[in-house]
Amino acid sequence: MRVNPNPMPDLLAALNQSQLESQQASLEISTGRSVNQPSDNPTSFAQLVENNDQATFNAGYLQSISAVQGQLSTADSTLSSITTTLQQAISLGVEGANGTLSDSDRAAIASELQGIQSQLISLANTAYQGRYLFAGTDTGTAPYVLDNTAPSGVAYMGNNGVNQVSIGNGYKLAVNQPGSQLFSATGNDVFRAVNGLIQALQTNTAIPAAESSLSAAYSYLSAQRVFYGNALDQAQSQTNYLNTAKLQISQKQNALGGVDLAAAATDVSQSQVDTQATLAAISKFSQNTLFDYIK
Repeated sequence: MRVNPNPMPDLLAALNQSQLESQQASLEISTGRSVNQPSDNPTSFAQLVENNDQATFNAGYLQSISAVQGQLSTADSTLSSITTTLQQAISLGVEGANGTLSDSDRAAIASELQGIQSQLISLANTAYQGRYLFAGTDTGTAPYVLDNTAPSGVAYMGNNGVNQVSIGNGYKLAVNQPGSQLFSATGNDVFRAVNGLIQALQTNTAIPAAESSLSAAYSYLSAQRVFYGNALDQAQSQTNYLNTAKLQISQKQNALGGVDLAAAATDVSQSQVDTQATLAAISKFSQNTLFDYIK
């Protein structure tokens, strides 16, 4: 029988190996992944890096969509309030066209319309999270201010720009319409139509024509509101797509580098047993001599 006169190197190597196995299993348990560095599985690691990048991009797109959905919903709700207010103005115009009304009656209706005009300006200056919704791309400036020298009674201070937000790879969504398109469009200027009706009632001239102009502006604005409904639909559709992609990425990550937690826990326990056994052997070896092995 041949006896190894110096088993210490083998014992130390075994100790190192059991410790490495314990550390690897513990790492897998803590990260929930079996591939944590390129050396674990180069091919899987490269694919996991790519998946993680895609997951990061998707998370950013979902965050952007969440922000614009609030903006789009607020704009759509505001336009709903504006169209309701315009309906009230149209009703007042129909009432004011009644030839039996006195001058004081028409003056009272004109005064009520002036209140509606102020309300419309306030609604057109609606802001979301500190940004004006209908100022074009100049979102830091209130788009409408009173201007008695203008035919509409107001001045538009915004621009004609449209803001776009990336909600996917190569997919940008327009998220606003400028006030110049919604409320101040040539031939369908909401404020000019309201102001014209006010003046018609004050002078008792061409009231039906002024009311007709206001009705046309109302119809135009109602049609423009479709933009926000479509944008909200696109945002929701993209959200559904990204959430599906998020689930698929998670499943792929698990397939590429997922870990069997029960097996990893068993590996930790076995490595600890092996370590203790090796340490015991080393301790015993340090107390023995060569003659103890050849008895």
